[in-house]
Amino acid sequence: MLSVLLIDDEPALLEMLKLIADRSSEIRLLTAQSGRDGLKILKESSVDVIIVDDVMAGITGADFIQAIHKEGHTTPTILFSEDGSEHAELLALKSGADYYLKKERDPRRQFQEILALVKKASGESFSSRSAATNRRIVADLINFSSDPCLAIDRGGAVIAWNDSMEQLTDVTADAIIGRDNFAYAEPFFGERRRMLVDLLFESDEELKKAKYMIIGRLKNGSLIAVTRGRRKNGSEWTLWTKAMPVYDSSGMFVAAAGVVRDVTATFSDVIIPEAVTEDLAPGLPDVPTLPVMKKPVNRLIKKILKNADACYREGVNLSVKEKKFKEAIAQFDEALKIDNSLAYVWNERGICSRETGDYTTALKSCLRAVELSPENPEFLFSLGEILEQIGVMYMSSKYLESAIQTFRMVIGQLPNNADAWTHIGRCLKETGKPDEAKFYTDRGRDIRMGNRDMPIKRTRDEYL
Repeated sequence: MLSVLLIDDEPALLEMLKLIADRSSEIRLLTAQSGRDGLKILKESSVDVIIVDDVMAGITGADFIQAIHKEGHTTPTILFSEDGSEHAELLALKSGADYYLKKERDPRRQFQEILALVKKASGESFSSRSAATNRRIVADLINFSSDPCLAIDRGGAVIAWNDSMEQLTDVTADAIIGRDNFAYAEPFFGERRRMLVDLLFESDEELKKAKYMIIGRLKNGSLIAVTRGRRKNGSEWTLWTKAMPVYDSSGMFVAAAGVVRDVTATFSDVIIPEAVTEDLAPGLPDVPTLPVMKKPVNRLIKKILKNADACYREGVNLSVKEKKFKEAIAQFDEALKIDNSLAYVWNERGICSRETGDYTTALKSCLRAVELSPENPEFLFSLGEILEQIGVMYMSSKYLESAIQTFRMVIGQLPNNADAWTHIGRCLKETGKPDEAKFYTDRGRDIRMGNRDMPIKRTRDEYL
């Protein structure tokens, strides 16, 4: 038997329809004389269809429908009205009602019309109930997450916007849920545009056009990317984003969920490339260990070394002064053809590769520099930075832990290097250790304020 909630402020009408319904044994009719009473019933009982009068004291029928939609109710709704005009019906549907029904003077005829429409509403909603249930499950999972998360349905309307997302954007769930047409992009970009959740099934070329730097495509269909956005105050920020498709048990796509994190502190200097970069997914490269090797013996004659230095100098100038990172890498490669044991060249090659978004090459190059000169704080620091960036992008604790160990090796060489202390604090914060993170960031701040900083001496500075 179908269960129906009828909300109307006419007691006589409710009583008559309730009597007819009980005698028919076709529906179980619950009644309420106000929207407030109706909300109380919904908290205690589950119904198949809701019928609500459009004109009532206090809360109107349209207001009631919008209120239950904000709370996540997906039960079919029928707006009950004295006005049978086409305009009234359009207004009812615009308010969020699924159906519209004109009131009749004859209670028996009215009941038959209610019964027919209730059966239609419940029958049409039967096939959509699983989708509605899936949307509710998605919303519950999003709300449970501590990361800033959102979800949109197949039509592009927001169905979930959790507390962390409210804190990140200063936009409440009430203000955004149900909105579509890319309205959810405005808090991140200052304009309506496609976000990563809208680009899940697009090509890499389309992602590039949307100014996303692809970090990885995972086996489950998820995408990880970094992009630039614009805050409400007009300032630029860097956003780490992850989006994944959500399917029901039959394999039908029902929603797209996304995580957005502000990683400006870590990625403020990263260039979003025009070309699609090499993909680290579906598997991350193994976290490197830091082998201890003997320093290589220089076997090249001074003339050849001079040529290698000339290539390195040219590469440094291209990188630092002109920001031509690909051209700089080509110069570093020329230097390494002459002597591939030049650790400082490998280090700069890694830094430039990171700037182009090629994190695989950056990691390999920086690791090679450390292998050649395992106690050099400059090369350790560069390796720590790339490990931290990969760790943040993939939310990988093992990379972040490796970065922490590497920065600690820097502190072992330079105890008052404020940047290393600060980076350790950031990594600890990302791994969910805020108290320990505060100790390290405070230490870095105190070193700077006390003018005791021991900065890294960069080899490239000698060539500029």
